[in-house]
Amino acid sequence: MSSFRLCFGVWLLALAPIAATAFAALPAQAKEIVVGQVAPFSGSQAVTGKAIHAGAKLYIDHVNGQGGINGQQIRLVTRDDAQKPQETVRLVKSLVQEEAPVALLGTVGTDNVKALIDDGVLVRSSLPLVGAVSGASAVIGAPAVFVVKASYHDEVSRLFEKLSNLTITRVGLVYQDDALGQDVLAGADKAAANRGIQLLAKVGYPRNTTEVSTAVIEMLKAEPQAIFLGATTAAAIEFVRQYRARGGLATIYGLSIIDTQQLLTQLGPETARGFAFSVVLPLESQHTLAVNREYLKLKAGAQNPDLSARSIEGFIAAKALVTALRQNSSAGNPLRALQSMRSQDLGGYMLDFGTPGRPGSALVDFAMIGSGGRIIH
Repeated sequence: MSSFRLCFGVWLLALAPIAATAFAALPAQAKEIVVGQVAPFSGSQAVTGKAIHAGAKLYIDHVNGQGGINGQQIRLVTRDDAQKPQETVRLVKSLVQEEAPVALLGTVGTDNVKALIDDGVLVRSSLPLVGAVSGASAVIGAPAVFVVKASYHDEVSRLFEKLSNLTITRVGLVYQDDALGQDVLAGADKAAANRGIQLLAKVGYPRNTTEVSTAVIEMLKAEPQAIFLGATTAAAIEFVRQYRARGGLATIYGLSIIDTQQLLTQLGPETARGFAFSVVLPLESQHTLAVNREYLKLKAGAQNPDLSARSIEGFIAAKALVTALRQNSSAGNPLRALQSMRSQDLGGYMLDFGTPGRPGSALVDFAMIGSGGRIIH
């Protein structure tokens, strides 16, 4: 009997490493796929951070409801940087340590994304940032950063081409005085020279504020035919409010990052009427696009008050990331799958990350808020 016990004990000891390895592998197969979003959920840009998050969550919830990726659920973890670049870097680093995400989604702001690029945390962690909410030259084409829409230079160039064709040549520019605004300003100067546009006044306002009264006064003095707002949502709303209240008559064109649904809600249909804006992502009214039909169907059942005109950007970013994860059979780091993404059809919206120095899309169109708040495309 003692001989049997001895042999049995030796057999168990021999099996122990094998068993330990097998049991250790089980949690790895069952673990969640963590995706992080470091963005403003407080402060003047909270409306954008929440809208992008709501769109991303809408698609991720749908994927999880369909069984996830290879049976693994996606968990979207958020951190609030209040759009402070130093906080963005700090929170991404802590997120990497605490949650080990496979990717980031929807960080908002040129300065914020640029801070991550300059720090090098994305490259060191092999951590892709998908759907960075910026179209600035300093962001586009950076390692591990994937922008799912056209650049700011694309927007300004197409707008000034359009204005020139309409014989509108006297233009004013209002811009946020930071990396976002400086990129818009550089693009406007270049496009104006190419299109015979005269920039009558170029006025900045402090970053992350709605202090636009000086810009309003300068635009009233300059009397341009059109004003282009290289501004964020809250500041754009305040500019339109003050400019129209003081009798300003110029047509106002807004950068694509301005949430037109928020603008319409806060200003009302009469004040918002005539506000024109760049379109670099599908409009909800474009029912011919499969991605819009999918988005609207899911949105109708979500009951999420943060879903707005900007949310489609988060939705498309999440869909691009999920596509990359599915192309990577282990559902691990999707960086290489994103880098090799070519002519990817997300439902009538094409993404291609194959051209160095270019964003994933070159789509630029224009729309306007008409009577009763109706969007005229």
